[in-house]
Amino acid sequence: MKFAIIKERKNPPDRRVVFSPSKLKQVKIQFPESNFKVESSDIRIFPDRQYQEAGFKVTDDVSGCDVMIGVKEVPIEALIPNKTYFFFSHTIKRQPYNRGLLKAILDKNIELYDHEAIVNIEGFRLIGFGRYAGLVGAYNGFRALGLKNKLFQLPKVESLADLNAVKMELDKIKVPNIKILLSGTGKVARGAKEILDHLKIKEVSDALYLTSKFTEPVYCMVDVMEYAKRKDGKVGNTNEFYKDPSGYESNFMPYAKETNFFIAGHFYGDGAPFLFTREDAKDPDFKIDLIADISCDINGPVASTIRPSTIADPFYGYDPLLEQEVAFDAKGAITVMAVDNLPCELPKDASEGFGDMFLEHVIPAFYNGDKDGVLRRAKITENGRLTERFAHLQDYVDDME
Repeated sequence: MKFAIIKERKNPPDRRVVFSPSKLKQVKIQFPESNFKVESSDIRIFPDRQYQEAGFKVTDDVSGCDVMIGVKEVPIEALIPNKTYFFFSHTIKRQPYNRGLLKAILDKNIELYDHEAIVNIEGFRLIGFGRYAGLVGAYNGFRALGLKNKLFQLPKVESLADLNAVKMELDKIKVPNIKILLSGTGKVARGAKEILDHLKIKEVSDALYLTSKFTEPVYCMVDVMEYAKRKDGKVGNTNEFYKDPSGYESNFMPYAKETNFFIAGHFYGDGAPFLFTREDAKDPDFKIDLIADISCDINGPVASTIRPSTIADPFYGYDPLLEQEVAFDAKGAITVMAVDNLPCELPKDASEGFGDMFLEHVIPAFYNGDKDGVLRRAKITENGRLTERFAHLQDYVDDME
């Protein structure tokens, strides 16, 4: 099997890669029958020279390889027909901006495996950049806190070498006596929790959080059964909620009345209730004035997230009374951090972590007959058609006609 680590071509440039040179060397040791080429890139966080020093051929032509492995969407004009591709296609949620990409993949008879669809038998994702989104998102939230309140100035993550450098910067700040709410329990939320714990901010239960005053900064980590409740008043169930959230409503306002800084690290599914609406944000008791929305669902469950922000310009303000964007530090505004490509700010660590997961869960499947079904579940297209698992996307593709 001939694999290629392909150049990232999407704009803005993404410096991440699936395998670092050292991790690729480890793949070769574990699977000596594998054959890897690296497409030359002048933007990748690991320069071509490091792959060459690790013993891999770096070339401008990888068309002789069978499996193309990348991170972000491949531009239509760069797709090589009749090949196998791995990347985040951003199509399985019917994203309108990539409908043409999926159509081209079918037309070019490409076998597509989407990183987002690499899941275990229970449907839980096996690989991703979630932890790094959480780490960078939480850090950016504290950077906004310092700027908004003129307390301290943290440098941008993209200007720092790695996660250790990020944590060293955090060691220089003092967090004021605020209450921080973190939603979610998955990889994103756990990444954000790493930052909170590094800052030695005390974690408290939701019962204490909702009823007590503190003389130090504290945080509370809540899951869906805390911020949502059944409409009929009965005890809720997480599995039931994820299968069908229509019988649930938001229970977020008790937290909003006690929170200064909200870190949104939850997963939001179709049909789930919004955490808070624009009307909720107008409530005089609504206390949140800073939100790091790592989940970044636009005009969705976090009403103040009205657009994504960028690494270059990560913060904006939301005036709850006017329901419109204002300066991030305007009086009465909710400061919003809603960067939708956060792991790009930490490309070295994110790439190394992603490679660990890809080696553990994906590469073995090529050599063990896919005994765990990892490849079968992740395959979006085959022989110019959608696979059975993703046949529900047919009308999404047909809308191009």
